Amino acid sequence: MSELPAAPDQTIHVVDDDEALRDSMTWMLEGNGYHVAAYDSAEAFLAVCRPDMAGCVVLDVRMPGMSGLELFEELGRRRCSLPVVFITGHGDVPMAVSALKKGAVDFIEKPFSERDMLRLIEQCLQLERENRDKRRLEADTARRLEHLTQREREVLDLIIVGKLNKQIADVLGISIKTVEVHRARVMEKMGANSLAELVQHVVTVEPGALLR
Repeated sequence: MSELPAAPDQTIHVVDDDEALRDSMTWMLEGNGYHVAAYDSAEAFLAVCRPDMAGCVVLDVRMPGMSGLELFEELGRRRCSLPVVFITGHGDVPMAVSALKKGAVDFIEKPFSERDMLRLIEQCLQLERENRDKRRLEADTARRLEHLTQREREVLDLIIVGKLNKQIADVLGISIKTVEVHRARVMEKMGANSLAELVQHVVTVEPGALLR
């Protein structure tokens, strides 16, 4: 069994034209507690693919019709961020390496062991969980930023670049006491318990904030 089983909403999507491989992968993964969906072509997977899917994709490099590499590129165009592991034959390694450079997580050569496949699957699922958490944090931070008043946003921008309360008061032409009030409101609205947490939240959605 995997030490970190997939979250209930995570699905491993196996895309391979080899029916025997699809069946064995499904049997192996379901036996290890994972939810699996199998597809006999890239086109079949694209027909159900949504940007909000959770889990990962195990993808054969060579398939009739749309190849695995072409599917991978199409997923990128559709902003589908599911981590991808490629299954390759020996002669497909250069193509798999090319896919790694474009963002695939890894590739595994046939024949592969159950242990090696499970290791890659868990790596992908953990990455997908982390990416999803990051997207949620970014969305929450963006929403919180929108609820700041203009003055609170001005104070926030100066806090982010390291200005002290007295310096902020001088820049904005307000009293230190007023700065303190705005600062407290900013911390509350942004859901931050410390300056470090505040900065971390803001730079997730505004990477250039520290350079202002």
